[in-house]
Amino acid sequence: MKIHEYQARGLLSSFGIPVPPGDMIEKASDAAAAYAKIAQAIGKPDALAVVKAQVHAGGRGKAGFVKLVRSAKEAEEASKFMLSNRMVSPQTPPEGLEVTKLLVASGADIADRKGGGKEEFYLAITTDRKTRRNVMIASREGGVEIETIAHERPDAIIKTFIHPVAGLQPNQARTVAFNLGFRGKQVAQAVQIMLNLAKLYVAKDCTLAEINPLVITPPTTEHPDGQVIAIDAKFNFDDNGLFRHADLQAMADPAEENPAEVKAHEFGLSYIALDGKIGCLVNGAGLAMATMDIIKLHGGEPANFLDVGGSASEQAVTEAFKIILSDKSVKGVLVNIFGGIMKCDIIAQGIINAAKQVGFTVPLVVRLEGTNVDAGRKLLEAARKDIPTMQPATDLTDAAKKVCAAVG
Repeated sequence: MKIHEYQARGLLSSFGIPVPPGDMIEKASDAAAAYAKIAQAIGKPDALAVVKAQVHAGGRGKAGFVKLVRSAKEAEEASKFMLSNRMVSPQTPPEGLEVTKLLVASGADIADRKGGGKEEFYLAITTDRKTRRNVMIASREGGVEIETIAHERPDAIIKTFIHPVAGLQPNQARTVAFNLGFRGKQVAQAVQIMLNLAKLYVAKDCTLAEINPLVITPPTTEHPDGQVIAIDAKFNFDDNGLFRHADLQAMADPAEENPAEVKAHEFGLSYIALDGKIGCLVNGAGLAMATMDIIKLHGGEPANFLDVGGSASEQAVTEAFKIILSDKSVKGVLVNIFGGIMKCDIIAQGIINAAKQVGFTVPLVVRLEGTNVDAGRKLLEAARKDIPTMQPATDLTDAAKKVCAAVG
């Protein structure tokens, strides 16, 4: 599960991490009031503010969906543009994404860095699967994609592993702060942000808690070393832990999710849309990966990852086929079931139900093995006249070859 930036800022603030004030709006007519609120708080009629599209995709700035403004009129104009145009970036589909929410927030001056550039940093916590520990990742190269920095300059990345029981320790955070170049009163501020982010990560069952950029503001009389604040944030959460967090569930925005994935979740199915032409229905994530691999081995491209799991009902299996067939790019379907807890006859009946309710107009290749396989095969054989595009397969290799040949 993902959330929007305005929600992420609220989450940071609730854990004591400073962020610039701002409001979410859904109408351009509300932009002027949101800007006026910021100007009044800062005490400047021409205060710097930023209008940012709230979508689950990166590349907003280069796409023109992050704009700096210095008046209520500019804020409203920027809002009208974003709410009336689709955002297209390297991280969106070709047709772009509709923007329905905007964040109007106070702009932040960023201190100049000695030697050039701005005082921007990257800070995140995620789980290192290799060591099975949470890890804090930090870099002086903030405001850019960390993947690029990690690839081009791996020495610019600082990794600090977090103890699974004791958590992130203050001395670890201080070491990172010094290595990042924080000095004076900046160190204590940065350390507190790191400790609070670590607490947030565990408390909310995160899989990613990212601040990019974390910045230092210019010195003032009140803050001679500047302030360390979070400008932008990104969170991903473990779906398996959401039952513990009603507040996070309330943040979900179905409009930002793939409708088919939302529908699959309702029936306890794991579905991820891909770019190929062959729909896959399997039971078990490992088998799903193997199925996609063998499709590619024989020249095809999978159109989805759909795992019905081990306890899906006949209705859920029927819905799974409806979801696959609703994708217009699907030109063939491969069913690969190794029955254990999931019984082959339930899958067979789901195929028959889907044929009656939706109809198979594309090639369908079915490979069944395991629990109740004979009963399942008999059901399908009896329904052959209702599913003329169906072909049985003797094993997975045979199934992959047949569906790839059928799709062409």
